[in-house]
Amino acid sequence: NEEILEIYLNEIYLGQKGSVSINGVGEAAFFYFGKPVGELSPVESALIAGLVKAPNRYSPYVDRELCRKRRNAVLRAMGKNGWVSDEELQTALPLPIKTVGFTAYGKKAPYFMDYLSEQLETLYAPEALASLGLSIYTTLDPDVQTAAEEALERGLSRLEASNLSLNRLDTETKIQGAIVVMQPKTGYILAMAGGRNYAVSQFNRMTQARRQPGSAFKPIVYLSGLDALTPASILSNDATSYEIDGRLWEPENFEPDSGGPVSVRHALAYSLNLATVDLAMQVGIDRVVTTASGFGFSTPIKPYPSLALGALEIVPLELARAYCVFAADGMLPYTLCLKEVVAENGQILERRHMNLEEVTSPAKAYLMSSMLRSAVIEGTARSLNRRGIIFPVAGKTGTTNDFRDAWFVGYTPDILALVWVGFDNGDSIHATGATAALPIWADLINAIPEYVSGEWFKMPEGVVKEIVCSESGKLPIRGACPHPVEEVFLAENTPTERCPLHRRGGPLKQIIEGVKDLIEGL
Repeated sequence: NEEILEIYLNEIYLGQKGSVSINGVGEAAFFYFGKPVGELSPVESALIAGLVKAPNRYSPYVDRELCRKRRNAVLRAMGKNGWVSDEELQTALPLPIKTVGFTAYGKKAPYFMDYLSEQLETLYAPEALASLGLSIYTTLDPDVQTAAEEALERGLSRLEASNLSLNRLDTETKIQGAIVVMQPKTGYILAMAGGRNYAVSQFNRMTQARRQPGSAFKPIVYLSGLDALTPASILSNDATSYEIDGRLWEPENFEPDSGGPVSVRHALAYSLNLATVDLAMQVGIDRVVTTASGFGFSTPIKPYPSLALGALEIVPLELARAYCVFAADGMLPYTLCLKEVVAENGQILERRHMNLEEVTSPAKAYLMSSMLRSAVIEGTARSLNRRGIIFPVAGKTGTTNDFRDAWFVGYTPDILALVWVGFDNGDSIHATGATAALPIWADLINAIPEYVSGEWFKMPEGVVKEIVCSESGKLPIRGACPHPVEEVFLAENTPTERCPLHRRGGPLKQIIEGVKDLIEGL
């Protein structure tokens, strides 16, 4: 039993020094009192023992008065058990808290550094990392990291100010958020904030949480349909019931909608649930599962129709990585937070092999970026424009049932950032992805203009532009179709039929118009 207790006392978490945790009573003795355990007085020992319940709450470096009360409670328990005399107890209780002194120095990117430690162990053999004098070169951009941390704190504070029910006094239950900023083609992580205050919680919500993505998952659903459908294809947006395992499932749109037919592009831009489920049913849920499985999510993906609406749990960093596919010509990168490790003699250590996987074609990736651009121009993310984001961006909002999770993922050819907002316990934040996460994203990107080139993706081979009728998705009849629009298509899926909705004149007139179109197309 004594051996077990000794192991426990040598490992137990007893506080935080910047981004470094204090583990074991030995470290705690030096951190709080600058001496070894054997030299601690009963009063000092009581203080350390009192930290066990909640180290960051009772820390003398966080709240000295609360720490003193907790210490005195331990001292009284010691007196009750006869470990200190009544005289010693009465002398100790009034004593002030005296520590060796520590001022938190706010070590940069603590969540990033934790993830870096994990990735080092993944990519390098233990014997290689045991070498002395290693130099580690990371992907971190300090300016981007600072911008991410500040944007997150400002955004969460705004939410608390706008809705008093979100403003909780207990720091451990406050509304939380997470941000990751990446280079989509390399997978380099430029910044990571896994929560609003590392000193309060070291749980990294970007890499360790599993949350429902809601509508932020829809781009993967739409990608699964691009072999059979086009951005101009027409979907049903009418209310429909589906029988699943003997039960009726009746999906609804987030906002009341008149229903009726909508294009694939419009459905994704406005995040229409009914049209999205219609697309999933047309291509088949099994096809959606197959497509999603190619993105390397670590959580199981089950073939339920609700999958089309993001009813599954995923790791936020894995969702950010998935969006990189659309920005990286269909390639799924390996998320990297370190570039290389160099030994003392200048030799670059050999790291384990990392796969770069092709998830989809450059042509399909371009079509997805084009449709997600519409979400920013006219759809659920259109408020980006009034927040100063006037350059080309592709993006998608996400909101889950009862407003438990708010998401926004936005990207350009140069940079991608994901923002998540929510409570750790799943309480409602009473806000959508567009009102909670999107403003944080805009605040962040506006703070790093060096990453804004203003360029858009170049149209790859296999993509063609064509004028179509916006109501039918077919080739327009000149002078008859009221709203022809330019659309992008996979070369093998360009429309060949004329619009059946807007016929003009009799059969002879239509033949003549068809001949004119044919001659002009030569």
